[in-house]
Amino acid sequence: MKKIADIGYKTVQISAIGKSIRPEAIREICDENGLSIVLTHSDPDRILNDTDALIKEHDILGCKYIGLGCMPEKYRTKEWLSHFIEDFKEPAKKMAAAGKLLMYHNHNLEFETFEAENLPNASAKKRILEYLLEGFAPDEMGVTLDTYWIAAAGGDVSYWIRQMHDRIPCVHLKDMQVHNWNPVMAPVMEGNLNWPSIFEALSESRCEYMLVEQDVCQGSPFDCLKTSYDNLVSAGYR
Repeated sequence: MKKIADIGYKTVQISAIGKSIRPEAIREICDENGLSIVLTHSDPDRILNDTDALIKEHDILGCKYIGLGCMPEKYRTKEWLSHFIEDFKEPAKKMAAAGKLLMYHNHNLEFETFEAENLPNASAKKRILEYLLEGFAPDEMGVTLDTYWIAAAGGDVSYWIRQMHDRIPCVHLKDMQVHNWNPVMAPVMEGNLNWPSIFEALSESRCEYMLVEQDVCQGSPFDCLKTSYDNLVSAGYR
């Protein structure tokens, strides 16, 4: 956290740090380094079965946005997608009543199309993401829009920002390069995404936090974080 703060970042997302670190300790470490916790990725089982305790932990963290990092695999079919909406609806409502918001993080899988069973307006050309947007109201589920994964799905990032403009308080920024015919993750503004268009679309949305993320780095993750930060500052963002 100190290394992150030294680069210049002021906000962080907490995910995949291990269950043994208590929220009180996480908050203390972040406070010591002047970092606000604005988003998490939480265990799907805890979202479903330990909702109240999870909400209290987010109160300790000072965090409004409770993230789901990915849809559990069993739900990713035309037979089971309706069960995802049914299962996560009650936790989403509990979170909303507590002043929190369930945040769904997209990958490319949400751009698969199929005619879902037991869902209204189903169509063979309808995307998983579109079913989710219909199944949850904006105050029940936000979307942690990920720029890389939309591009990896063949989507227009700016188009989808505008489609979800009222649902994206938190956005993951990462770029895409090509190495030996294969797409790879890259620091922000070091790849091929159309950043002027993305920033323009974000300025017209309810985005509060642009969070730099790079799952795979060529070299040190902290060097990648600094490159992204410096590029964003040069573009007028902090």
